[in-house]
Amino acid sequence: MPSRSAGVIKQDWEPVVMHKAKPKSQDLRDPKVVNHALRSGAPVQTIKKFDAGSNKKATAPVVNARKLEEETEPAALDRISTEVRQAIQKARLEKKMSQTELAKLINEQPKVVQEYENGKAVPNQAILAKMERVLGVKLRGKTGK
Repeated sequence: MPSRSAGVIKQDWEPVVMHKAKPKSQDLRDPKVVNHALRSGAPVQTIKKFDAGSNKKATAPVVNARKLEEETEPAALDRISTEVRQAIQKARLEKKMSQTELAKLINEQPKVVQEYENGKAVPNQAILAKMERVLGVKLRGKTGK
């Protein structure tokens, strides 16, 4: 039989506290966990994100409601002026660049460049600024009907 040590035997009366690990955020989003929490009556926080999942870069210009009511004709949005259209086309052709190449350089879709050159686009100062930088031509301040 093994013998015990001759030392003093002590008893440890300090409390031992064990903590449960916090659940991971991905586990909290699991539908099973959420349903279990709802059934057991535990608080569940839901947050709806504004414009979540959309890829909107620019919003359409806001038209004042009073102006719409006062006008008898439907409100017409400003379009790119002929001067700006021609300046974009001329500068693009001088740099020997296609509409698709210009669109890639300004990080927009080719359809956007096409609408600006056809005069169908509603002027967006951010897009015009990008075109100015790439083409090296002054475009802002010339917009109109």
